[in-house]
Amino acid sequence: MSATYGYKRTVVGAHYGWRDFLVQRISAVLMAVFTLLVLVQVLFTKGPIGYDVWAGIFAAQWMKALTFAVIVALLWHAWVGVRNIAMDYLKPVWLRLAFQCAVIALLVAYLGWTVQVLWGTA
Repeated sequence: MSATYGYKRTVVGAHYGWRDFLVQRISAVLMAVFTLLVLVQVLFTKGPIGYDVWAGIFAAQWMKALTFAVIVALLWHAWVGVRNIAMDYLKPVWLRLAFQCAVIALLVAYLGWTVQVLWGTA
C-alpha cells in the first residue's frame, strides 16, 4: 500500500459539472425574475414608451445595481456555456485557448460597457 504525500488536485469529477449546473440554473432564474420585473414596470406605464420612460425605469440606484447583478449573471451564464461548448468541440488546445481568450476579452468589454451605460453621464 503506497502513501500519497501532499495535495493532488482532481482534474475531473462530478463536482465541476455540478457547479456549472448550479451557475446556469441560478443565473437563468435571476434573469427571468429581472425580465418579469421590467415587463411589469413597462406594462403598468401609461402613455407612449420612449427614452424618458426607459431612463425612468433604470434611474433608481437599486435598479441600476440589480441590472448590474443580472448582467454579471448573464455574462457568467454565457461563459459557462461557451466554455463547455469550446471544450467539447474545439479539440486543438491552441484554438480552444485562443477562442476562450477572445470570449473573455469580449465579456469583460461588455461588463465595462454595462458600467458605462448604467453609471456614465448621458
